[in-house]
Order: sequence, then structure tokens, then C-alpha cells
Amino acid sequence: MIRTGDEYRASLDDGREVWMNGEKVKDVCAHPQLKPVIDVRARIYDMQHDPSTKDQTTYQENGEDFAIGLRLPYEPKDWEDKRKAVDLVMHDIGGIVTRVGDETIGEMWSLWDGKEILNEIDPRFAENIEKHIHTAIKLDPFHVSANTDPKGDRSKAPQDQDPDMLVHVVKETDAGIVIRGAKYETAASYSNQAFLKPTIANWGNSELSDYALGCIVKMNAPGVKHICRTGFAGRAPNADYPLSNKVDEIDTLMILDDVLIPWEDILFYQHTRAASFIRATLHRYSAFPFVQRTLSYADLIIGAALWNVKQTGLDKQQAVQEKLSELAVWREGIDAFLTASIATAEESPNGLLMPNQSMLMSGRVHALSNLPKMMHTARELCGGQICVTPDAATFSAPDTKPWMDKFYTINDNWIADDRRKLLGLARDLLNSDYAGHRLTFQLFAQSAPFAQLGAVYRNFDWDGPLEFAHKAANLSENVYGVGKEKN
Repeated sequence: MIRTGDEYRASLDDGREVWMNGEKVKDVCAHPQLKPVIDVRARIYDMQHDPSTKDQTTYQENGEDFAIGLRLPYEPKDWEDKRKAVDLVMHDIGGIVTRVGDETIGEMWSLWDGKEILNEIDPRFAENIEKHIHTAIKLDPFHVSANTDPKGDRSKAPQDQDPDMLVHVVKETDAGIVIRGAKYETAASYSNQAFLKPTIANWGNSELSDYALGCIVKMNAPGVKHICRTGFAGRAPNADYPLSNKVDEIDTLMILDDVLIPWEDILFYQHTRAASFIRATLHRYSAFPFVQRTLSYADLIIGAALWNVKQTGLDKQQAVQEKLSELAVWREGIDAFLTASIATAEESPNGLLMPNQSMLMSGRVHALSNLPKMMHTARELCGGQICVTPDAATFSAPDTKPWMDKFYTINDNWIADDRRKLLGLARDLLNSDYAGHRLTFQLFAQSAPFAQLGAVYRNFDWDGPLEFAHKAANLSENVYGVGKEKN
């Protein structure tokens, strides 16, 4: 049942309502700013059928092929296979894509771990999440995560302002519930479905709340409207901005204007404890593929910086080697956290293999908190030419080409056109509007820095250091008991 790229494209021709630049999009697959990233996602689907990549991107069960990214993890090899598949995809497409489905399906696994909590309200909810997980494996949809609401005035409860600032239920019907509000979500306009869940614990202290909601939303459901940000693809020549034209992922304000959610698509409703559980555990699986993408981002940054110093011979200088080493230490740290989180993985409440949470969440903080510094270090290594080099047209125009050849050719190995290509990659990666967007996106994509640190605090084993210091200071058992209580 795994899809092909063309089957994925055909699934987007479903009457969905998509807007960009103030105009309604007639054909999302043909739109110049949506087509490049849709083609990338279609390529990932096609890799599941390509004889040269099929074995790395799929697995077999009962004689049928399934997408490796959607496979439920029960042993370390499952995670190792997922990791190899993501690396293969990144190298195949020549860039970094964040939202393609394998990193968001894990959020539903997290909710499945809380099935006992779901059963407290209605046994149907636990059955629904299990059904949707297995349906996703079978049908291979492009599944994303609807997470962040507009929120409005955050000093006020949602009931004290426009209630639609947080998604909420407006009524129940025999067919299901009707919801209203909005969510920001990357890739929503060209995906098939989203796991919608509450963004913050702002539903009050009551046991039940219409804001405590988790459900599956189909992207073409009546009342769903996609208002997209302007994409970077096509705004400048591909030769000058090779990354953003290829892999710019479009973010969407997904309007939910009285959308009916059938009962079988509701995963929890009015259940504040379930809402709190999913907020606390949301990224226990999905953080792994996300951090791995940052590892791919690190490799791209290092490669661009290293080629730039090699072309001019600066890689022989100690000061340059030290800066390259800083990039390498950052990169190897990300790799080490990922490797350790699987080597010391633990069983989840539902029997899945869960990456070691302290290692994984600490790795996420290491990867993202150092990203701005590492990007600037790479800018230093690339030098000022990434912001002053003329465009590709100047390198090819008859009147200016001789001057470009003269001043940009270094030797027989480094001719002007290759230097232009390298500087264009570095500019798009580190110094363009797209680069700034990618950096800012890290504040949104896997929760804000304070929430990332909060995840480390919740998952780190504080007892070990407490016991060590307790013994070293020869403290009494009474003190130890107080410390344990506080922890």
C-alpha cells in the first residue's frame, strides 16, 4: 500500500482550499512556490519503489512493503533503520526537509503510550489512536502535526477574549464534534491529515474543558482553509539560491471554521489530564528524527564552510582549523546524543522502544542552542564574498563574464563558475532570507527553548547526583529524604 509520488500528488487534488499571496491556489501541485517542495515529498515516496533505495526506505511484513519511517519501534535496529533512511533521503534530495511525516507520526505513538489515561474518559479514544496509527502505516498518508494556535492575548484566559484564539469545541452532534479556531502548521497545505492537539495548558484548572482536544483533521475537510506564507522558491534564480528553490517548506495558518470531526477521529476530548499528558510527552519519539535533521544541517554547514576555505588554501591555517574543529565538536555532539539515546533506550509504557529521554532531550538542546553560533562561525569561514558576489547572470553575460572569470578563477581546479556555485550555496544556507527563516524556525518547530529545557528537567535522573553529594557530605537520612521529596 506504500504510495508512489504520483499517487501522493493525486491525493492533493481533493478540493482543498489553499490561499497564497492573497490569491486562491487552483492547483497546489502546479503552484510555483508549492511545487518544488511537493516534488521533494513525491521523490521520497518514489524512493520507496526505486530499486536503488527501496531496501533502505521500506520494510516488509507478511509479504507487504511499508514505509520505514512509519514503522513502530520495538528494538534498536528499528531506530537504526529509520536513521539510515533519513540520511539517505537528505543526501538524495541535496538539502534538509523537516516536515515529511516520519517525524510527526511519533507524536501519535506518544499519545498511544497514554491509553490508560484515555480510557478514563472513554474507551473509544484509546481504540481510535491505535486504529489511526495502524491506518497510517497501511495507507502511508502525508501526516503532519497541528500544534501552535494564534493564542491572542496570553495574559488572558481564552474564555476572556475571542475564544477562537485557541482551537475549541463549539458543539456536539451525532456525527461528531464541531471545532473552531486556527493552527500554524508547516506543510499542512500539501499534506493529507494532521494530528491536532492543544498547544499550551491554558484550558484552566477544571477536569473538563472544550479546549482540551486531540483529533485527526483531514486537510480537505469542509471548513478547513490554508492561508500560506509566501514561499522563497521562485523568488530568485535557482542558480543563485539552489536550496530555497528546492526545499523551502511552506508554513500555513490552518483555519478551522466550524469543522466537523467524526467520532472515530477524536483521540481525546474535554480531558485535561490527557491534554497535559500529551504536552509533556509529545516529543518523546519525534525529537529523534528532528534532531537527526539538525545533524544533516550541520553536515551541510560544515561542507559549505570547508569547501570555501579549501578553495583558497586557508584550511592550512591553525586559526581556520580551530574554527572548523568547533563545528566538528558541535556536529559530533549531536551524533553522540542520538547514538547514546538508542544505545540506552528504554521501554515505553505501551511496550515501544523509547529513545533514552534524558539523552535525546539534552541532544536537542545541544543541537539547537548552538546552531546560531555555528552558523556565524561558518559565515566567518566562508568570508565576506557570500554577501557581495554578483548573481549567476553576471557570470554568463558577455560583457561581464571576462571580469568574473578573471577575479573569481583561482587555478585550473577552481574556475569562476564553480566558485560562484559554492558561494551561492553558502549564501542560501547561511546568509539569505531563507537562512534566517530556517534559523528562526527552530523556535517553532519542536517547541521553544524554555520548553526544550523543561523536557530535560523532567527526564534527567536527578537522584544520582543527589545521592553522590549526599554521601560525599555525609548528610543524615533526614536530609536525604527532604532532597528526594523536593526532587
